Amino acid sequence: MFTFGISGGTDGFDPLVLLLIALLIEAYIGEARALFKVVPHPIVVIGNAIGWFDRKLNREQRSNVDRAIRGALVVAILVCLAGAIGWGVSWLTQNHDFGWVVELFGLIALLAGRNLYDSVAKVAHALNQDLPQGREAVSHIVGRDPNMLDEAGVARAAIETAAENFCDGVVAPVFWFVLFGFPGILIYKTVNTMDSMIGYTTPKYRAFGMTAARLDDVLNLIPARLAGLFISIAALFVPTAHPGDAFKIMLRDSSKHKSMNAGWPEGAAAGALGLKLAGPRKYREMTTDDDWIGDGTSDAGVLDIQRMLYLYLVASLINGVWVASLSVIRLGS
Repeated sequence: MFTFGISGGTDGFDPLVLLLIALLIEAYIGEARALFKVVPHPIVVIGNAIGWFDRKLNREQRSNVDRAIRGALVVAILVCLAGAIGWGVSWLTQNHDFGWVVELFGLIALLAGRNLYDSVAKVAHALNQDLPQGREAVSHIVGRDPNMLDEAGVARAAIETAAENFCDGVVAPVFWFVLFGFPGILIYKTVNTMDSMIGYTTPKYRAFGMTAARLDDVLNLIPARLAGLFISIAALFVPTAHPGDAFKIMLRDSSKHKSMNAGWPEGAAAGALGLKLAGPRKYREMTTDDDWIGDGTSDAGVLDIQRMLYLYLVASLINGVWVASLSVIRLGS
């Protein structure tokens, strides 16, 4: 019985307490896959909607201006739908005794902390067996060509994914929920999914996905810097990590990344682990000649992935602590 979380009448369930419960459950069981064998996963529904609009509106014969306008319209429609559905879920939580159950399962589905950890841990386990297995495992979490990666490349890709997606899958969803409740987290995940599906600079998506990509940049502006900060603080509690270097590299090298946001958590991870990350990379459709982030070695390995996972766990705990602090402050006021 949650003696301080549930109250009668229209007061409903305190959203921050609900978020803390969701963080704990998701950390333990992941995204509740058994449930989503019965009902559609929210991200799958969002992805299907984006795919439908992409097929209908993003046709090759249309001009770039036309495709850009249509892409902006898609963003506006899906953001409005996400906001309306999110408001409805929040209303249920605040006005019905068991309405909070819907919001709780929604939060568990929209958080991705445990799934990210498990995916990166699989890369470490596979790479520890042999390089081909490592390449296969990392191909599920990165867009670059795995066949072009050596052992160090596979390890760096896994570490970069853990750092960058610590923002997208953990910090940013929590940040937007704290600010705007369930509408905030649902709008964020909708925009983030649009960015991952259509926010590319390839000829097909450069115009159509431009609005989605720019809006995703804006929504991650503060969370990415918080993610870098949390990773830097976490380095204080991780053996062999370097908190001073984490802060220094994050501030110095974050602008070297092609993304205005990803360089912050990746820079913090590079400094904390004594590595060089980013750098030249070959994707399936393009090759980037990016600068290196960090002063350390580029020769990463399985041990470095495991160190990143330790860092990730502590940083995730810090992310939960600030939510708990806000909850205590609000409950005490």
